[in-house]
Formats: sequence, structure tokens, C-alpha cells
Amino acid sequence: MKLIEKIEGEQIKKQTPFRVGDSVKVHTRVREGEKERTQIFAGVVIAHKGRGLNESFTVRRISYGEGVERVFPVNSPRIEKIEVEREGQVRRSKLFYLRGRKGKEALFVKERVKAAVAKKEKAATARKTKADKAAALKPEKAVKAAA
Repeated sequence: MKLIEKIEGEQIKKQTPFRVGDSVKVHTRVREGEKERTQIFAGVVIAHKGRGLNESFTVRRISYGEGVERVFPVNSPRIEKIEVEREGQVRRSKLFYLRGRKGKEALFVKERVKAAVAKKEKAATARKTKADKAAALKPEKAVKAAA
């Protein structure tokens, strides 16, 4: 392992995993004079770049009809936590096309379909159970026919 990667590895924070297209809430510490408070910036992750300590992501939201984007370093000490509100399913690594959209279109990212996968698994389990029952009944029918 390279020396730089070893040193950086000690400084990297453990964060909740999120991907481009997810709707997230980023809790940041804001210092105002003597006081410090937590401010939440909620929006859609439109870009994710870099790796190691240089990793950052961009969050976009619509505020009072105006698009606002903010870039956060992943390993920033100012970030308290990142909450994933909704997982999005996208086919791009950068969602800059959302900048050209207005209203609800600008917020819309197709939701990742976990329910469809669960439905397929449930159907497969049902088919397997039905096949097992049928296989268990076949020897009984053969015994009845012989008698």
C-alpha cells in the first residue's frame, strides 16, 4: 500500500452509502458567532466525484422556485450525518440534465424498485413450494394404484 493512501485511510470518515439519484438530507454544523447549530440541506444527489479524501458530491434542490446546488466534501468534519430519504434509480453518473427542468420535473428521479424484486422472489418461492408438494404427493398415488 502506498504511504499516502495509508495516511489518508486514517482520516476517511465512515458514512452511510448513497448513490447518484438518491434524495438525501445532509446535516451540517454551522457556526454563527459563539453558537454552533445543525443545518439540514435536503435534495437530490446529482454528482459524485473523486476518491479517498478528495471525494465530494453535489446536492441540488429547488428553493423558492430557484435551483440551488451545494457541493459537499464527503470527509468534511462539518458534516454530521447523511440521511438517505429515497433511493433513486438512474442510468447516468451525473444528473446535470435536471438543471434544465422546472417544477416537479426537476425533482423527479425514478425510485429504485425493491418491491418488484421482492415480488419476483415471492413468486419463485411459491412455485418451489407448489413443486415440492406435488413431488410429495406422487409416491402416494403410485402406492394406491398398486393396491
